[in-house]
Amino acid sequence: MFPCFHAERKEASRHDTTTIQRNAIESVSSYEVSMSSEKVPPTPHRIPPSPSRFAPSPQVARVGSVNLSIQQILRATQNFSPSFKLGEGGFGMVYRAVLPDGTAVAVKRAKKDQFAGPRDEFSNEVDLLAKIDHRNLVRLLGFTDKGNERIIITEYVPNGTLREHLDGQHGRILDFNQRLEIAIDVAHALTYLHLYAEKTIIHRDVKSSNILLTDSYRAKVSDFGFARSGPTDTEKTHISTKVKGTAGYLDPEYLRTYQLTPKSDVFSFGILLVEILSARRPVELKRTPEERITIRWTFKKFNEGNMREILDPLLEDHVDDEVLEKLLSLAFQCAAPTRDDRPTMKEVGEQLWEIRKEYGKSIRKV
Repeated sequence: MFPCFHAERKEASRHDTTTIQRNAIESVSSYEVSMSSEKVPPTPHRIPPSPSRFAPSPQVARVGSVNLSIQQILRATQNFSPSFKLGEGGFGMVYRAVLPDGTAVAVKRAKKDQFAGPRDEFSNEVDLLAKIDHRNLVRLLGFTDKGNERIIITEYVPNGTLREHLDGQHGRILDFNQRLEIAIDVAHALTYLHLYAEKTIIHRDVKSSNILLTDSYRAKVSDFGFARSGPTDTEKTHISTKVKGTAGYLDPEYLRTYQLTPKSDVFSFGILLVEILSARRPVELKRTPEERITIRWTFKKFNEGNMREILDPLLEDHVDDEVLEKLLSLAFQCAAPTRDDRPTMKEVGEQLWEIRKEYGKSIRKV
């Protein structure tokens, strides 16, 4: 199921979040780009460029700021009414709830079959969410673990998932600028998890249905049920763990060796980037065998010189050939079968920023 191509190889103390973000900004200062002359001309549907790679998050409520009893949660969700349901994941159902002060939140309720086993997934998500603070990551506001209920309360992101938008479920098609900005937002989020969180965090389930969009089409990565802390021993490059993730996005080297590294998220991002450009799911079971595995089909089209056939047919924007080629090349680098051939997420973000500059120039020429 996996493509056989290779990209060119690229070359602890406890911190609070503010220190982490300040160090992050300082560490990439040489790469910062002035956007004053490179902005894409605005349109009614365009979103502004992503902020500085590690710009501090806006001040918002943090974990513990929402403390609800089970009875209050039942009232806020009208007894977990199907009409309040936002979606469903491996952990359980997600509902929209409105607090007494009018604030909307998302309530994730564990499936009952989760109670037969250990609480690892619930505890894992709570522990990891409590330690992260980034504008492109969904924030934990509270949780409950009492009796027969395990509930996580997070910020509510109102504009659905990236996958829903790629499917056209929200009434309009994402334009190219929006897709590029979403990719940059996700790259920022993963770079923060890999390099600037208190401990390295590997998400393990990067996919379009776990990317939530705000009303202004900013992306937020969600669902940390499968996330794991990375290796803590400086001499250890990976952790060995049971394989978890979603078919089509899974790192083939992780599948083969059970060795998890941040490069597993990079592989998933490469698959996601192709999905953003083509609107195709990673595995399209209803298509012919030649088109069923999207990354393989994409690579074939690319090598044949038919790049434009890869783009979402509903996308109306003009996209310069050089911009498209660089985006696809980046996706292939990320999705290289061997982790050593993949860039880091920090390098991916830097390449995406350069591609955005080129896209802005190409738009002005048109």
